Amino acid sequence: MKKSLVVAGLCLAVCAGAAPAQARTEHYERHIYHPAYVPAADAATANFGPTSPGVSSIVIDAASGQVLAANGADIPRYPASLTKLMTLDLAFQALHDGRMTLDTRIPVSFHAASVEPVKLGLQPGSTISVHSAILAMTTMSANDAATALGEYLGGGSEARCAALMTQRAHALGMAQTQFYNASGLPNPGQVTTARDLAILARDIVTNYPEDQPFFEVQEFNFRGHPVYSNNQMLKSYAGATGMKTGYTDLARHNLVTSAKRDGRVLIGVELHEPSWGASYQQMTALLDNGFGGHVPVTATQIARAQPRPAPQLRRLAAAPRPHAPVYHPRDVRLASRLRKPATGSWVAQLGLFSRISKARFEAVAARDISGAGFARIARVERHGKTLWNAQVAGLSLAAAHQACDVMAARGNSCHIIAPPEDHLAMETTATRDGT
Repeated sequence: MKKSLVVAGLCLAVCAGAAPAQARTEHYERHIYHPAYVPAADAATANFGPTSPGVSSIVIDAASGQVLAANGADIPRYPASLTKLMTLDLAFQALHDGRMTLDTRIPVSFHAASVEPVKLGLQPGSTISVHSAILAMTTMSANDAATALGEYLGGGSEARCAALMTQRAHALGMAQTQFYNASGLPNPGQVTTARDLAILARDIVTNYPEDQPFFEVQEFNFRGHPVYSNNQMLKSYAGATGMKTGYTDLARHNLVTSAKRDGRVLIGVELHEPSWGASYQQMTALLDNGFGGHVPVTATQIARAQPRPAPQLRRLAAAPRPHAPVYHPRDVRLASRLRKPATGSWVAQLGLFSRISKARFEAVAARDISGAGFARIARVERHGKTLWNAQVAGLSLAAAHQACDVMAARGNSCHIIAPPEDHLAMETTATRDGT
């Protein structure tokens, strides 16, 4: 009896000591990964994750969307600050729709001011113009400016902005992308692919041409202090027009670059590179191969690429924007265009899944089998549960039949949806993975 009491006392002491430590750990994780999310793992995707060895890359033609070269383009990766491209995509859309202007003052919350560097050093309770926030994101990749802009776009909530970013991504066909913040600070559930980022960059380049100069700025003046760009491609590659760099310990060195030669625009994506030197070297090779040859940077181009005086640049960036034409809602207009590419608009419907990781994997696998179209997923609420619809869209009828035939041969259900139906969230029966 005495021995039992001693053992019981030790157990209680261990439990009592462990609880505060656990609470401290959970608080720390919430601070770093807010809002927290850890995707479910399954055997099919266990070795296909953001930190898997190797580099992911792709180069596309911006006008046609044609893939010129790709390597590991569908491996999920952490986007780091390339996340800001989607925040900017939403911002450019809001500018076009008249929901804000470049002079709109954005409030800086305590959360925005307290995010990890790199940042401008914004103070809680202050404001920053949309114009300055965008420039801070495209040059130094300021996390506090991105968070403040994200909160504004989300009606005061960065989490709501992240949901809008994910919704926009899926409408564009970025099937493997999920966002949980506006800056790209580490979050285990925030993933994308090189192919998805090329889709996003193409949307910005083709649909917001008047906003392209933001990505070309190498220096601007913020409250009397110069802020410099960290994108060396603007200085080292002939014809480079931006766009974004990104780095975290797990994401490693990431780069998206747009370049124009003889009226032709290419977009390159390099993810998970071991160094900036390797990133710039490989991006140069990708774009050179796409353009059909290397063009040396001339002395004139080098001089032109040097940072211009801040007052000059500030006047240039603040020039009046051209009057925007009347648009239909851009999500509907753009999604409609993307769902009807030249190859067709038939859809191979793969069913519903309880896990987003499984839906992504099946959609990408079916897309690879068909060799055409684009993978996409959509969130579906069914009987109080959140499910995920997996599809391959933009197919010809023959390609849709081919994809479904192969999937059926593997024991998977698949059926074809004809145009011009609303293809997303059509399946309302039981899920494919048994729930």
